[in-house]
Amino acid sequence: MKRSVLITGCSTGIGLCAAHFLQKSGFQVIASARCATDVAALTTAGLTAVQLDLSDEASIEAGVAETLQLTGGRLYGLFNNGAYGQPGALEDLPTAALREQFNTNLFGTHHLTRLVLPVMLAASEGRIIQNSSILGIVAMPFRGAYNASKFALEGYTDTLRLELNGSGVQVSLIEPGPIETQFRANSKIAFLRHIDAEHSRHQAGYQQTLERLQRPGPSSKFSLAPEACMAPLLHALTSKTAKIRYPVTRPTHIMSWLRRLLSARALDRILLKAGG
Repeated sequence: MKRSVLITGCSTGIGLCAAHFLQKSGFQVIASARCATDVAALTTAGLTAVQLDLSDEASIEAGVAETLQLTGGRLYGLFNNGAYGQPGALEDLPTAALREQFNTNLFGTHHLTRLVLPVMLAASEGRIIQNSSILGIVAMPFRGAYNASKFALEGYTDTLRLELNGSGVQVSLIEPGPIETQFRANSKIAFLRHIDAEHSRHQAGYQQTLERLQRPGPSSKFSLAPEACMAPLLHALTSKTAKIRYPVTRPTHIMSWLRRLLSARALDRILLKAGG
């Protein structure tokens, strides 16, 4: 019997790549997406898909129920990939926008994880893989909402790993740096929806932010395709002992080391230069 894996955020990017990759690797993949049109596109592309909106608990519950019906009540893996970024200085960010960021990037992930954990615990096996970020390791200006959600996800996952010790359920973090996805386009939409750039003291910085978000091509010379996350994902699902963290891209490796080696102020100077 094929092991089943539920993936969130499969409309584009890492989630879509993971769905096709794991299906070709022999898993029973349940790809999920927030919008019905994306679910239809996933189905047309040959994937088994369900609708699951991480900002809506009822949608999460319906998506899990449909998933378990498709898998015969079993679920081996959960790849919590779905997330988005809300740019903007914290002083300009409405509290409602921060709530929206956490509803998708943390609270929805928590609700989903709680629903599938009993199934994994009953089977005494399972893998939960969280898609974190380099911005769950270091902070950058105008990324405060996303930073906060990913720092929280890192702490959440470390705690969950300790609490599941000895249960047969293993928990891992994938920590990508710059990956070529629709992330910047979605971030621009969130920025324009919530930030009044014209009346902010950060107007000049916001201009640079918008230029970065709408610039065509790779966001960095270190950018990699979503396929760069596939080998870590497969290892986390299939290795007898999954790694706790899987850094992806050179910037993530570099920042992980700099955070250990430098003082906070020295690291701040580097991040201020990099985060314009």
